[in-house]
Amino acid sequence: MKRLRRIAASLVLVAGTAWAGDHSATLIFAGDVMLDDGPGRLIADGGDPLAAVAPLLADADYRIANLECSVSTRGASLPGKPYTFRADPRALRVMQGRFDAVAVSNNHSGDFGPDAFLDTIDHLRQAGLRSFGGGRNLRDAHAPLWLHKNGLRIAVLGYNEYKPRSFEAGASRPGVAWSEDSEVISDIRAARKAGAHIVIPFMHWGWENRHTPSLRQRMLARRMIDAGASLVVGGHPHVIQGAELYRGKLIVHSLGNFVFDGFDLPEERQGWLLRLEVDRRGLKAWQTRLVQIDAAGTPVPVSGAETPCGRRGRGVIDDCRNP
Repeated sequence: MKRLRRIAASLVLVAGTAWAGDHSATLIFAGDVMLDDGPGRLIADGGDPLAAVAPLLADADYRIANLECSVSTRGASLPGKPYTFRADPRALRVMQGRFDAVAVSNNHSGDFGPDAFLDTIDHLRQAGLRSFGGGRNLRDAHAPLWLHKNGLRIAVLGYNEYKPRSFEAGASRPGVAWSEDSEVISDIRAARKAGAHIVIPFMHWGWENRHTPSLRQRMLARRMIDAGASLVVGGHPHVIQGAELYRGKLIVHSLGNFVFDGFDLPEERQGWLLRLEVDRRGLKAWQTRLVQIDAAGTPVPVSGAETPCGRRGRGVIDDCRNP
């Protein structure tokens, strides 16, 4: 009888282990997506700037990007701002089925004022796309994007720290979540307390066209991990800035551009797709896929490129050859 009880207990343990192992999800993060100018004209003419990367985007449970423009027909461009972007709401058709959510926590979401910003959130919702990192007020802007898969609870947070700060949300003012250290740390801890197994801050930070992250980026990323972030993903500099590990946790400082025109330097016309596999213990595996962006702002996967990848327990960053 004792032997039978031991066998039964071992079967329960094995079954429980297998069940726990099924609590996983895959996510893809892409860099800056701008649907005005060249990409906007291509879409208006019936083209699709995401056609070449659609098979890569299909290979995940959730797909997330930074939307680097407002989506509206209203508003006036911010005086004195050298570059302002506003996409036609019909341009969102190319995002449908390719992405599940976008961050609006960046320095271009407010280019055409608060009405256009609110239009952006509404048009995204109508297109079946969730937004985060911005909202109708401060509370909405700091609310996590919650993702659920196989019992796994994932919280994605979005923040901007590149001027103008006038886009920042207020208690009753629409806008983006500003990267104020104390608030970022508080949000991470709150997400953990609310039951998140995985917390991912998606940052809009750093200096444009710098190939290495600033000391500010490195220090804040480490503070976020110390506070409970599972990993950190960033963008804004318009170039790839590499990846590093801190306490075994991944930091990708900048994914570079993804759908964007108007850049001349070769490094500005490249970006990474970041694919993550996560479970309750954190990041299981990750890989980057290089894309080359043409003059119209369209990304195309690059075969044979060596880009960073890694796996839990390795403690090092490897290079994986893109298929």
